[in-house]
Amino acid sequence: MEILQEDNGKKGKFYILVNNVQEAEMTYTWAGTDRIIIDHTEVNDALKGKKAGKQMVMKAVELARANNIKIIPLCPFANSVFQKTPEIRDVL
Repeated sequence: MEILQEDNGKKGKFYILVNNVQEAEMTYTWAGTDRIIIDHTEVNDALKGKKAGKQMVMKAVELARANNIKIIPLCPFANSVFQKTPEIRDVL
């Protein structure tokens, strides 16, 4: 499952395409230059049960670690992933 990213410097998203149709999306907003706020995660039925949401959160963690930024998980789903996965809390 390939996770793609778009970012315009103010807002961005991680998303997954299946047969050229977006089936999952996690959006974020930049808060200054050193933080992103994950504000929404949505996974369509085509990817339910395939851990698509968690994989998008993990991509955000990779982004944060690579760029030395922090994540504020306002989205309830993203927040639950951080609560269940202690090894990624270094980016909070």
